Amino acid sequence: MTAVTLAFVPVVLLLAGVPIFLVLLTASAVTVLFVMNVPIAVLHQTMFGALDSFALLSVPFFIFAGELMGRGSVAARIVDIMRASTGHLKGSLPLATVGTSAVFGAMSGASAATVATVGQLMLPPLKERGYPDDFRAGLITAVGAIDIIIPPSVPLIIYAAAASESVPKLYAAGVVPGLLIAAILAVYVLWYARRRNISDGQSFSLRFLLASFRRGLWALGAPVIILGGIYGGFVSPTESAALACVYAAFVTRFIYRELSWVDIIDCATRTVTLTAQILLIVACANVFGWILTVHQIPLALVELVQGWQLSPWTILLVLNIVFLVVGCFIDPLSAILVLTPLLMPLVKAAGIDPVHFGIVITTNLAIGMFHPPFGLNIFVTQSLFKFPLQVIYKGIVPFLYLYLLALALITYVPWLSMALVRLIY
Repeated sequence: MTAVTLAFVPVVLLLAGVPIFLVLLTASAVTVLFVMNVPIAVLHQTMFGALDSFALLSVPFFIFAGELMGRGSVAARIVDIMRASTGHLKGSLPLATVGTSAVFGAMSGASAATVATVGQLMLPPLKERGYPDDFRAGLITAVGAIDIIIPPSVPLIIYAAAASESVPKLYAAGVVPGLLIAAILAVYVLWYARRRNISDGQSFSLRFLLASFRRGLWALGAPVIILGGIYGGFVSPTESAALACVYAAFVTRFIYRELSWVDIIDCATRTVTLTAQILLIVACANVFGWILTVHQIPLALVELVQGWQLSPWTILLVLNIVFLVVGCFIDPLSAILVLTPLLMPLVKAAGIDPVHFGIVITTNLAIGMFHPPFGLNIFVTQSLFKFPLQVIYKGIVPFLYLYLLALALITYVPWLSMALVRLIY
């Protein structure tokens, strides 16, 4: 009966199109009512207990800072810096797109927001320079996925809460893999421009570069405050998120003078809505995870896999396949919250570092953000920029291969994730 309620009921509800939080809550409620001999009050007690986490306080702060940065000209100023730095190269426009996405991700940690913001700035000049529609659509859809790996990343915060791991360690672990993906994409877009002989370069101008840096200096301050504050030992990740909000509001309101108080309040209202959606999933997933733990399903999974005598290499391969499939259908936060409590005992029993595993999970789910058929970034690109789905799917294919290459390196070369962690800690 337990297997039916915890496996069959969620699958049926997902196929029926029920929102993920209701899927988890319904399966949990059915199990508590008809299988377990516990009061129904355990549902809301466990849900509220899941939200009693200091680390989760940083989620609304980072969302709010990202909203403020996205409303103003912060992304445009970053684009100017990137174009001034790389404008003499063939492929400078797509290279600037990759660089802007990476830097903007270090401020907001929101993939879909990056697709929307950077896409509006970069797609028109890419079209003017002769880049085909499928390349433009694939590029802008794929580069946003970097942002849930490079800190500050909301999925990494959620993983830290689900796995009882350190947010600063996960942030340190995400830096090199995020930069690796950006570097792989950069090499590809430069090769693509040379192969197609698309010339969008301009002569290098030190004066233009210095002017761009001067205009964008305040925009580049947010990552310094966030990461410098954490690893300098001045603030916790939650406190750094709060400082990022204050900094973003100050810069956009008083330095750049782009947002009114009404705009700032509107950003706060949207932040409240997004935060409520995230925390509702967190609460419902925690109930589901608690039921799995009570019925010792994670322990049974560990014993089953140990009986197969699989190597850690093989276990990671299987888990990568699982997360790639799951990421095609479920959003990253839900996948992390549901699967992490289930798989963490198995990961620890196999001798895999939980911090490294967190980066592996996040990279898999970053690919799911633009993997056909239901990647969220695909629908953002389609709805905002009116590309046909077949054009987006065609453009995504080469970027999908590049991300899979990066995933293989991140999975089987743990040094990429752990080097900064060991250096700092």
